[in-house]
Amino acid sequence: MTDTASETDAAIPPAGTSPFRIANFRAYWAARLAMTLAQYAMLLIIGWQTYNIARDGGMSVGEASGQLALIGLLQFVPLFLLTPFTGLAADRFDRRNVARITVAMQLLCAAILALLTHTDAITIPALFAIAVFLGIARAFAGPALSALAPNLVPKAILPNAIALSSIAWQVGMIVGPAIGGYLYIIAPALPYAVAALLFLVCLVALSMIGKVPGPNRVGSQRPVAQIVDGLRYVVHNKMVLGAITLDLFAVFLAGATALFPVYARDILQVGSTGLSQLAAAPAVGAALTALFFSFRPLKTGVGPKMLWAVAIFGFATIGFGLSKSMPLSLALLFVVGAADMFSVYIRQSLIQMHTPDEKRGRVSSVSMLTISASNEFGDFFSGSLAFLFGPVIAVVSGGIGAVVTVALWSRVFPVLRTTRTFDPPDELIDEPDNPERDRNPDNQITQEQTP
Repeated sequence: MTDTASETDAAIPPAGTSPFRIANFRAYWAARLAMTLAQYAMLLIIGWQTYNIARDGGMSVGEASGQLALIGLLQFVPLFLLTPFTGLAADRFDRRNVARITVAMQLLCAAILALLTHTDAITIPALFAIAVFLGIARAFAGPALSALAPNLVPKAILPNAIALSSIAWQVGMIVGPAIGGYLYIIAPALPYAVAALLFLVCLVALSMIGKVPGPNRVGSQRPVAQIVDGLRYVVHNKMVLGAITLDLFAVFLAGATALFPVYARDILQVGSTGLSQLAAAPAVGAALTALFFSFRPLKTGVGPKMLWAVAIFGFATIGFGLSKSMPLSLALLFVVGAADMFSVYIRQSLIQMHTPDEKRGRVSSVSMLTISASNEFGDFFSGSLAFLFGPVIAVVSGGIGAVVTVALWSRVFPVLRTTRTFDPPDELIDEPDNPERDRNPDNQITQEQTP
């Protein structure tokens, strides 16, 4: 590679170029989407099987909801305990290898569940054990994959890459349960078999990512000091802290998804077919929103729009909790999925753009912890409320809590109200570019791809 200015400028694509024209990013995006689809397809069926085994075994609605709460808790605890170390691993080791190992672990979990279900040997203790292993694998996979995306593209198109990475994750998280629900109707073991296949696809895609620049060195600090440094950055950066904790409390409180099995079997009385439809409704809303953003990326008013999206998410959750009509429930869940995708698209883009590369693994691990707290531990919270007060009160009170959270966060973190664009702060813009990332041929648009 020559050092002439003309060749350097030619190597760096313009800001409007799509990251999908870079081979490494295409492989990464496919891997993240396949992994997330598989994860959340499995999680829905794990909850459905747990609830049905409990109910068929003589437990009441409340007691069976308590079993769902335990599933969420068993996934959250490993994530909570391992988060400081998973972020450090993403900042110290090859992020591709960390992701490959954890995806292989999840593939094994899916294969075991498929076998147990196919042979009618599935039990609640087995489901609990797999939930723990999935929690461990996801604890390491999330930060590694989240922090990898910025290493795959030149800085000129980094905002688009981060947005597309967030869309892959969010679409997988919402569409995955719909896939799992419909496959379960065909055959109970099929969701797990397809999940195993998707994890295999993920491994193949990860193996196609060529050599990329590693994260900037985190210095000579000892590991504990590096962990503390990452946490300190989150606490001191009000934009990052506000965006992360907004998701933590809003989604933690409004955990309607965890109680889909209860609504499908005992409230709406629509069975496994209805469970699939309940899971599909937010997926459709999220997918259409993601499709919209792929053609019309959001550029202005990002902070206020994120707050409004979370508030709409809360109001729609309240409506779903009160609904006794299947069509109305599906319409409200469509809104839930669309609003959630809207807010996640903004939130994840802001977090990545406001974090320097050498800290992205650790900051991503903190973000993943809050996502887990809002999802898995939120499932535990919702299941516990359903056990104590009933599922309707659990869902409605959670939606109210999400709306209240938006009102509080708009005052506690005024930066969320005043942020208009995704542009990072000056100190990050002024950072010297990573020449290996910006000039590495593996991260460039090849000549035959150039229009």
